[in-house]
Amino acid sequence: MNKPVCKSLSVEDVADRTPKLWLNKQAKEHGLKYLLAHAEDGVIWGHFKDGELVTSGDVFSQCAKLRSHTLQQCRIFGENSEVMLWKVGQNWKARSIEDGHLSKDDYIPEDQILWGTQSEGQPKQDFTLVSDGSQGLKHAVPLTGMTFKGKDSRPLRLQVRHYIDYDESGVARIYLSRLVNLDFD
Repeated sequence: MNKPVCKSLSVEDVADRTPKLWLNKQAKEHGLKYLLAHAEDGVIWGHFKDGELVTSGDVFSQCAKLRSHTLQQCRIFGENSEVMLWKVGQNWKARSIEDGHLSKDDYIPEDQILWGTQSEGQPKQDFTLVSDGSQGLKHAVPLTGMTFKGKDSRPLRLQVRHYIDYDESGVARIYLSRLVNLDFD
């Protein structure tokens, strides 16, 4: 089974500035489309438009902002690769996963169901604010045109690829996963 290429990335220019500049550069180099970040104050979605990152916090005031002092980790991703940036103590770490050379037999695809049973108002700047009727949770995803079919309908999907490795006794395990796409049913 073929494996993805996983590399450490330099984070020298992330430390004292907003991560947005570094993320824009990485997205351009790797051809990435979306961002999913986890910060101390919430989940941040984003997409790259004309080479610039636009986040849910830029569009909706109630959403968390992308700030280096609250950011825990983020992934920017697209069809053939993902870049992950995360904080260990006060230090940044980063890596890329590239799998454009792999066939569909080299990974396990998974569609993860995301929260969201209804939209909150009209889409704004290519983002839709969604809430979950049973939980009251809200997040703004960089998608428009979703159709919600009732209180139990969750059309949002995060596409993930899992990569398998075998230990010395032949037991298979998932050793690496990456985000691929954001979509809806």
